[in-house]
This record gives sequence, structure tokens and C-alpha cells, in this order.
Amino acid sequence: MLARLQRFVTLGLIAFAVAWGGLALVLGHPGWAAGGVLVVVGGYLAFMALEFVVAAWQHKDDPAPRATVGQLVRAWWGEVTTSPRVFCWSQPFRSNVWPDHLPPGVGTRGVVLVHGFVCNRGFWNTWLPQLRARGVPHVAVNLEPVFGGIRDYAAAVGEAVARVEAATGLPPVVVAHSMGGLVVRAWLAGGEGAVHRVITIGTPHHGTWAARFSKASNARDMQHQSGLLAFLESKESAETRGRFTCFYSHCDNIVFPPSTATLEGADNRHVQGVAHVHLVDQPVVFDETLRWVARGS
Repeated sequence: MLARLQRFVTLGLIAFAVAWGGLALVLGHPGWAAGGVLVVVGGYLAFMALEFVVAAWQHKDDPAPRATVGQLVRAWWGEVTTSPRVFCWSQPFRSNVWPDHLPPGVGTRGVVLVHGFVCNRGFWNTWLPQLRARGVPHVAVNLEPVFGGIRDYAAAVGEAVARVEAATGLPPVVVAHSMGGLVVRAWLAGGEGAVHRVITIGTPHHGTWAARFSKASNARDMQHQSGLLAFLESKESAETRGRFTCFYSHCDNIVFPPSTATLEGADNRHVQGVAHVHLVDQPVVFDETLRWVARGS
């Protein structure tokens, strides 16, 4: 469903741009064609810049280091170049180009990958070939319906964990981006399975200020002091949280203030100068995943 929606949006924007440019040329105004492109691209860049301005404004007395202007600019550039690849190419057109990899009897610990809000398994297209090349068994889930409640997605994580464990004989490492980390926590709260390690990337463990602008069920679950967050806190033991590694950044343009992406009792890792989507492509995150895959206990 999400892939179809994002294909429609992407192709619609391309069609609009072509029609605009063609009409401008027919009417003898080539400058209008260039102007149309500038309006679309400029609007996108400005909207992304606004996200970073708001995130910096909301930092206030958060214990994470305050980002410098230079770090925010570099994070903005990383995000504006990464997001189109994810939302206009990988997810709408190539979400199934890298299938799950579960060779029988491999004896190597596997990985379950859980995407975030308004995403699908294509979000992990930079990870999937790397895991396959290293012989790491893996499953990347699709969380649907797109705007469902976070607890409703828990079963998909459980099914993926069971598949990987059945193929390898070992509890997997679960890696989750953004909302996906809350889905994993909701699944663990059900007490129906075990994992070797959970690695979250920019997950709003304590909610995010930005969630107030959506009425979707999963967005409401990500609001500060939501019923879901209170439920998860009531269900988790110190031992459970001790199995988490949480990557977060002071330049996250979606999950902020930045320390909302940390979890008490977890191994919280701050990554400087990187924004929300781009955070998943940082080598430190992938390397930490491989370290836990190789770790025996």
C-alpha cells in the first residue's frame, strides 16, 4: 500500500514538472520552466530547513550537547540528499529488490530490521546487500496498515523474530529505526519471545514534539506522555532495557528534543551532526549491529 502511494506521489511530481516545463517552452518562456523547478526544489529545501530550526528551538535544557550552526547545516544537507533516495526511489520502486535472506542451517546469528513511520522494508536497501554479502541471515518487515496503532504492529515483529530464530537456532539482533523501536518494545511487552540485542536508531522512546501535527493512530502513540509510552514503561524491567543500544543525535529533525530518543538503563550512543533518516547510514550503527551479531552472549 505505502509503495503504491509513494509511487503515485513521485510520478505525479515528475509529471507536473514535465507538464510545467513543456508548457513554458511552448509558450516561449523557458525561464518559467526553470522557475518552476526552483519553486519545487526551493520549497523542499526550505521546509527541511524549518524542521532543523524548530528542532534547535526545542532543544532548550535537554542534556544532549547543543548542535552548532555548522553541524545543523551539515545535517540538513545529509538529510535533503538522503530522503529523496529513500522516499522517492527505494521505498516506492525497490522495496522488494532485496528479499529476506534465510539460508537453512547457517548457524550464524541473524538480524530483524524494523522500519519507522510512513516507511516500508525498502528503507533498509543500503543495509540488505551488506548483510547478505557478510552471510548474515536477515528479515526486513513491512508494518501495515500504514497509519495503524503501534501495538497492532507487534505481531509482525514476532513473526520475523521466529523466522530468523528457526533458521539459525539463535535469538536475533533486532534493529529498528524511529517508530520501529516502539513497535519492538510493544512486542517485547507481550512476553512472547526473546532477542539477543535491540538496537534503536532515532526512536522516540519518550515521544517527540513533532508528533502533535498528525492525527494518525501511530503518530498519537508517539506524542509525549502518550498512553502507549506509559504502558511500555510499566511493562519493562531493568534487564529488558539493559538489552538496548539507542543511537540518537542532537541534529535529529524529527525526534526531538534529542534525549527523547534515549532509554533509561540502555546503552545510549550520541552521534553528532546527523539527522533522522541519514542516521541509519552511519557506519557506527552498522558496525555495532555486526558486533552484536558476532557476540556469543
